[in-house]
Amino acid sequence: MRNRRLAALLLAVLAVFTFVPMASAQSTPTLSKIRTGLHTDYNRIVLDMSGLPAEYRLREVSSVSDCGSGNPVSMPGSNEILEVVMFGAAAHDDNGNPTYTGPRNFTPPNLDNVRRVALTCDFEAVLTVAVGYTNTSSWHRVFTLTNPNRVVIDIGL
Repeated sequence: MRNRRLAALLLAVLAVFTFVPMASAQSTPTLSKIRTGLHTDYNRIVLDMSGLPAEYRLREVSSVSDCGSGNPVSMPGSNEILEVVMFGAAAHDDNGNPTYTGPRNFTPPNLDNVRRVALTCDFEAVLTVAVGYTNTSSWHRVFTLTNPNRVVIDIGL
């Protein structure tokens, strides 16, 4: 009798694991490229991604630092800094290999307000990009687009 109950319980457990789909691990969306563009009324920074971050937050800051070391990140020529923090995003794959191999702190070419773009954090699915600009009365907006996936940062002139 006891063996029958044990066999029935074992069959029930196997049936549950056989017919209930298992959740699959989903990779964190990754950064592959940073592009910039000059428009009539604004400068644009585009972060090409394999998917979209779960959430993002932005804030104006007076300085930025590297999230790993805590060392200050140089933003020469910038009077203002917009920090964009993306949760559920990275610049490396699940094996730790970089997916973004471009410069981590650079002066974007041909822009008239944005002076610096810096990748300041890529740790535990938190990716942070700082954008330094000169015009203290500039507006800014951040939004996502799909097909292809990207995070767009606009800084007014």
